[in-house]
Amino acid sequence: MTLLRNHHRLLEVVILGGDHHGQHAFIPRITLMPTKSFEYPFKWERRQFPVQLAFAMSINKAEGQSLTHVGIDLTTPVFAHGQLYVALSRATSSKNVIVLLPANATDRRVQNVVYQEVLLE
Repeated sequence: MTLLRNHHRLLEVVILGGDHHGQHAFIPRITLMPTKSFEYPFKWERRQFPVQLAFAMSINKAEGQSLTHVGIDLTTPVFAHGQLYVALSRATSSKNVIVLLPANATDRRVQNVVYQEVLLE
């Protein structure tokens, strides 16, 4: 999701990927209370948005980093030779890599951009 507006009691977001890609959504604050397994001498609750913070990193900045989860947006071509490899190899496990392909992709192939004129010099 991409955050569009942050209201006092509501987040306005755009959904990225899946069946609802590109649709606007609203996420309200919800009330959270501890389960009965916790014994506190008082009752408490808190209201918060049910979201988890994430961050984005460019492929160039990701080189040398190890990340638990990696998501790669391939809706636009990878800029240069080798960058796709760097992006795919940043996760600590291949099970934790998610790749977003273009909507018109019929197979799971991605074009590797190589500038032939560079190789000739």
